[in-house]
Amino acid sequence: MELIELLGYLGALIVGLVLGLIGGGGSILTVPILVYLIGLNPIIATAYSLFVVGVTSIIGAFQNYKKGLIDFKTAIIFSIPAFSAVYVTRRFLVPMIPEVVFTIEDFDITKDIFIMVFFAIIMILASFSMIRSKKNKTEENEQEPTYNYPMIAVEGIVVGVLTGIVGAGGGFLIIPALVLLAKLPMKKAVGTSLLIIAIKSLIGFLGDLSHMEIDWPFLITFTIISIIGIVLGVWTSKFISGKKLKKGFGYFTLVMAVYILYKELL
Repeated sequence: MELIELLGYLGALIVGLVLGLIGGGGSILTVPILVYLIGLNPIIATAYSLFVVGVTSIIGAFQNYKKGLIDFKTAIIFSIPAFSAVYVTRRFLVPMIPEVVFTIEDFDITKDIFIMVFFAIIMILASFSMIRSKKNKTEENEQEPTYNYPMIAVEGIVVGVLTGIVGAGGGFLIIPALVLLAKLPMKKAVGTSLLIIAIKSLIGFLGDLSHMEIDWPFLITFTIISIIGIVLGVWTSKFISGKKLKKGFGYFTLVMAVYILYKELL
């Protein structure tokens, strides 16, 4: 096994570790690891990322379920438009993207470059969300969720399309939506978001099966290592401050996004 491939598997462990420590964010690393360390095509990498993120999030969601931190009604209301959008995006929209999206002078913006640049922009948004995260004053207050159905549906569609294109879970978009639109306490929003991420990511992955050859031994190995990471992360989170880690990871994500833009465009 080459060193760079070994680093890729180590990256899978880190993905799970970050998810376990801060309740999100780890999935934003999956595509860069698969593309730059494992050497996969960005389209395949986003598909594999959906599977890894989906299965790993199921483990996190189950752990939150045991603590009573999942609101199933909210998850269903959000998930239906989200998984519909992500399936349509993976099944029809992504295959429709032309090999050369557009040309600037003599520089072709190919499908692969477009996906990675779009992904870097999402990473920048995610990094700002993590860096600027503030303590929610109503975090511990249990209150009856109130549903803004149209806005939850719109948010679900937007998150579904973004997830379908870049292969990331979108927790940085889902959690604020659950807090603001469904009035969930922060801890319950995090747990509920993991269930939503699991459902829509795995359904999005199903949209790839009809037109993509999957290397199942590699994908399952990568996913198992990521699951080990999330179990270790959840255990370690008892001893480490998640807030400081989240902010630090936000800065790391920002640096990674700038690196992707530099590598793809310059």
